[in-house]
Amino acid sequence: MMQWSRLGRVLLQNQVQIRSGFCSSAPPLDRALYEFRVYDVQPHLYTRFLQLTNQKIHLRTAHSQLIGYWSVEYGALNQFFHIWRYESYSQRAAVRSSLAQDPDWLEQYISKAIPMLTKQTNEVARLLPWQPMKDPPTEGGVFELQRFHIKPKGWGLCEQGLKNFIQSQHAPGLGQVIGAFSNDIGENNTVQVLWWFQSPDHWAETRDQRETAQSIEEHLDSVSNKLLFPLPFSPMK
Repeated sequence: MMQWSRLGRVLLQNQVQIRSGFCSSAPPLDRALYEFRVYDVQPHLYTRFLQLTNQKIHLRTAHSQLIGYWSVEYGALNQFFHIWRYESYSQRAAVRSSLAQDPDWLEQYISKAIPMLTKQTNEVARLLPWQPMKDPPTEGGVFELQRFHIKPKGWGLCEQGLKNFIQSQHAPGLGQVIGAFSNDIGENNTVQVLWWFQSPDHWAETRDQRETAQSIEEHLDSVSNKLLFPLPFSPMK
């Protein structure tokens, strides 16, 4: 029997290879890491947490690039979602080390914000090689975070179907895809797609035209989504 340490290394190597390229021979255009962070806040402290973050977020963005910061309006309650970009795992480690030694960040934000939270989770993802990050066409819209959990045996089989589905939805009158990501760390065999819409009603009116393509349904374990509202200090709006 193969020793666990060796087996673990083999599985990890294969897993990272699959996720980073999504079983594709095409090299990714952007090798950066995108950390997806989710904060659940105590309901009665929601407004206070929002005010504090609005006032002190500059202390955090001084250390690394914030892509966007949203409140979850539909799909969860009292929750915030934000995306941070890093060039590598080593850069992220350096940023976290720097933050741990930043007295202003620790005293003015962390010491006050952490007690307001009930839960923190994070995942690390990379852009799929055929879907570069795009900016919203205009400010003032809403965002949908769509999550596809793929069956392990279907991981390499549904790439073309998922690619066709995502790119076919990027059409006049429908939503605009902002980015499509494959998880490096977090829930395995997962693709997350960030969309932009003019409004929640625009999202609802076009939903039937954006149903999951039948060509990939058989390879999916589940699909879920949330609607996100960008916060005033979010770079992406």
